[in-house]
Amino acid sequence: MSTAKLYPLKFEPLYQYRIWGGRRLEKLLSKPLPPKDPIGEAWILSDRDDHPSIVTDGELKGKTIKDLLKDSVEELMGRYSADYQRFPLLLKFLDAQKVLSVQVHPSDDKKEYIPKGESGKTEAWVVLQTGPEGLIYAGLKPGTTKESLQKDLDNHKVVDDLASFSPKLGDAVLIKAGTVHTLKDLVVFEVQENSDVTYRLYDWDRVDEKTGKPRDLQVKEAIACIDFTKTNIKPVEPVKEESGNEVKEKLLDSDKFRVWRLKCKTACTVGEEGAPRILIGVEGSGKVQTHSDSYELGKGEVMLIPASVGPCKFVTNNESVILEVALPEK
Repeated sequence: MSTAKLYPLKFEPLYQYRIWGGRRLEKLLSKPLPPKDPIGEAWILSDRDDHPSIVTDGELKGKTIKDLLKDSVEELMGRYSADYQRFPLLLKFLDAQKVLSVQVHPSDDKKEYIPKGESGKTEAWVVLQTGPEGLIYAGLKPGTTKESLQKDLDNHKVVDDLASFSPKLGDAVLIKAGTVHTLKDLVVFEVQENSDVTYRLYDWDRVDEKTGKPRDLQVKEAIACIDFTKTNIKPVEPVKEESGNEVKEKLLDSDKFRVWRLKCKTACTVGEEGAPRILIGVEGSGKVQTHSDSYELGKGEVMLIPASVGPCKFVTNNESVILEVALPEK
């Protein structure tokens, strides 16, 4: 068992090659990107066996989030300590320089399509940068059926069935499990259930330059997991809470996670009594101040505030924007 007291924890980003990726994450994160390759994802908080997040600072440097859950679960998770076998959320930055595959994730009730040890997968995006071709496909067009979708897949016209919109900077979009979706020419923050179950419906007939082959599709599984009632998904309407120099907006409030955006001119309150919170630096920088110490948080960085730390202050000398992520209400 660890004897180290938990404190606000920062983690090393884990970069992922993707054929649809680019190089725009260089401007968001301080860690250099691998040379040459298109980088589509930076996993900034991950409790996955193949890609575990590693603490970068302090006495617990080098520990994985899995180590922390094993050694200090009550201090880390508080009132959620008995609820999860692993950290339940996976956080990423995505650079969709090119369009992602058209895909769908299963809901929890599609058990035959969820491998052992995984769950369904609801996710959400917050738009951080838009390109000239920025587009989000979210949901099907009303009236699309399994039969019409299959016909358009056979004729390589599935795009005709996809609802889409051009997002604005700061838009938040909830993609519930079972929703057909993709995006292009955007940089987004993504929060999702800790699951890696994705079924590709269509991949735009392209070839992976590294393999010289098209990527695998899972059309049968994808269609089986689609919720055909999920149509014309639009950005959520933020709920604003303003107080002094702090502007707080609730962007997402689902049964899987909650997300706020905080615009701080001098200081704002973060963290929660008896529960973990996660901070993501979007603009500017500052310090997270506990009762005994302070911890730097910059643009593109993630910080996990353990339940045992509780509420604290984020103090900035410039106007900063951070996202705060919480587990579902309990």
